[in-house]
Amino acid sequence: MRKVVYPKVGGVDSIRIVEDDAPTPDEGEVCVRIHRAGINFADLMMRQGLYGSNPDYPFTPGYEAAGDVISLGGGVEGISEGQRVLAMTGFGGYSEMVCISANRVVPLPDSVSYDQAAALPVTYGTAYHMLVYLGNLSEEDTVLVHHAAGGVGTAVAQICEAYGVAKVIGTASAPKREFVESMGMHFVDSKSEDFVSVCKSLTDGKGVHHAIDPVGGKHLMRSYKALRRGGRLYCFGASSAVKGDKRSMATALSMWASTPKFDPLKMMRSNKAVFGVHMGLLDDESIFKGHLEALSGMLLKGQIDPV
Repeated sequence: MRKVVYPKVGGVDSIRIVEDDAPTPDEGEVCVRIHRAGINFADLMMRQGLYGSNPDYPFTPGYEAAGDVISLGGGVEGISEGQRVLAMTGFGGYSEMVCISANRVVPLPDSVSYDQAAALPVTYGTAYHMLVYLGNLSEEDTVLVHHAAGGVGTAVAQICEAYGVAKVIGTASAPKREFVESMGMHFVDSKSEDFVSVCKSLTDGKGVHHAIDPVGGKHLMRSYKALRRGGRLYCFGASSAVKGDKRSMATALSMWASTPKFDPLKMMRSNKAVFGVHMGLLDDESIFKGHLEALSGMLLKGQIDPV
């Protein structure tokens, strides 16, 4: 079979496609023939050596995929050979075949395309985990999301609409304004506007219930200040560590150095919460499987539409 390999830290020109033996599933695993694989910002960070939790080089990236089950390991129940599935592969999705835990796949109805399914686990799974699982999202809530035109931003907008949330504030660059507003979000120019002030002005000075931040660094504290009392901040990325196609250690170190240290005593006084979210490192795989099942149901009902 063929697979993509990151042989070392590098730019796009470092990527290789290699031949390898077909894998065999271990106990509790399924082997999936991949038809579509999602591409995420995390894959870029892995290539630049900035992700932190990827395997040693060389390795095959690819966090999410959709395909058909071609073989089963021992002890697997509820899944059959030939079944269409969507999968949270973690790593290895950029290959023609991959073996993963059966808890990381869910059946894919015939009415759902491989294209849609492959875009579901990472972005929509992350948004669902933050807002619904951790945040207990309700229609009275207000939400701030950065990089609103990206994959998670789009997922946040659609999930909020499905839950009846009327006020979602999205930051992005000026050229993305039309798209952000088409998703029903209040647009904030990330270059020229102060999103903290906008959040306060749109919530009678109180702030938002949820702030979703993939930027990291000093940006986190500003997101924290946009929260109301009892609000929740979700940190799920560090895009400010990346500058261009090649790794910049100066940029990465600047991001880490500017990351705030949250004071628990101050958090207690405001009843605010800060969550660090990494879906690939959830210890209980059944949690994520539940998310995928819920999202598949929302997709079938037309409540979400991966784009």
